[in-house]
Amino acid sequence: MSSNKHPRTETRRASQKRGANRSHSPVREAIESYFGHHRKVARDSVRRMLQVPVASLMTWTVMGVALALPVGLLLLLTSLQGVSAGWESAARVTVYLHDDVTEEDADRLRLDIATRADVQEVELIDKTSALAEFRASSGLSQALDYLAENPLPHTLLVTPEEGARNELGMQALVAALEDLRAVARVQVDLGWLQRLNAITELLGRGVWALAVLLAVAVILVIGNTIRLAIESRRDEILVAKLVGGTDAFVRRPFLYTGIWFGLGGGVVAFILLQLTLWWLTGPVERLAGLYRSNFSLTGLSFEGSLLLILGAVLLGWLGAWLAVKRHLDAIEPG
Repeated sequence: MSSNKHPRTETRRASQKRGANRSHSPVREAIESYFGHHRKVARDSVRRMLQVPVASLMTWTVMGVALALPVGLLLLLTSLQGVSAGWESAARVTVYLHDDVTEEDADRLRLDIATRADVQEVELIDKTSALAEFRASSGLSQALDYLAENPLPHTLLVTPEEGARNELGMQALVAALEDLRAVARVQVDLGWLQRLNAITELLGRGVWALAVLLAVAVILVIGNTIRLAIESRRDEILVAKLVGGTDAFVRRPFLYTGIWFGLGGGVVAFILLQLTLWWLTGPVERLAGLYRSNFSLTGLSFEGSLLLILGAVLLGWLGAWLAVKRHLDAIEPG
């Protein structure tokens, strides 16, 4: 048998292959043309922006300031909320017992309270230890020598469980401790913490409202910039529509311009935030050290930075789309 294939079979297969290539070629060409036009328009938009660097830089700066202000305030609030959460987690309940309660009864009460589900730890400070500590810290040791008896009661320091370290949990624990017969007084001061949380919540809503207003301002700035670009290219748009250019074809350069403006504004906002954080970190740390606080400014994470830039790009695209939708449709060949 001959190993060569039949000539007619080879000719038929070659013809089928050419036909298949011809059938797939228009689709491939259309896809390549589509993405090629996007690349060309994107490069042309960048080139046009760089031709007017002062105007472009001013637009980027306005966007950067408008974006950096609410984001910076949100970061400050996040840092404050983290500190208040740390204070709340460290909150302990001080339980003062009646004077006639013996140390053995106080220790049994300590064990009983420690069995509660909302209590993590209970520490007993007997009256002798409390007086010795007060003597050492107050500087009144000579005056205390004239006391006939120890006036201080036994004290229990109750550390709540992590799940109970909130306003409702602390109130429930305090109410339960006050019902105990051996307890004379329960002290816990969460009023200032509640006020701080209320203030931070109010500021948080104010910052979000400011962020929405500034986002609208960014959209208006981009829209006005794109409107001017449309007016300057009116003749070019008319020619494109006369030769059969679709709305998407005509709209595309301006949408890319909005995207580049948004990207530049996001980068400027990120730079402004980093510079501000670097400038304030030293004084804030020194002030926190004077008050023995662990407060520190928290910067943007990688995900936060990415969201900032993507949000800026989205605002730029949205502003461009609204401007194009409003002004481009009014330009029609006569």
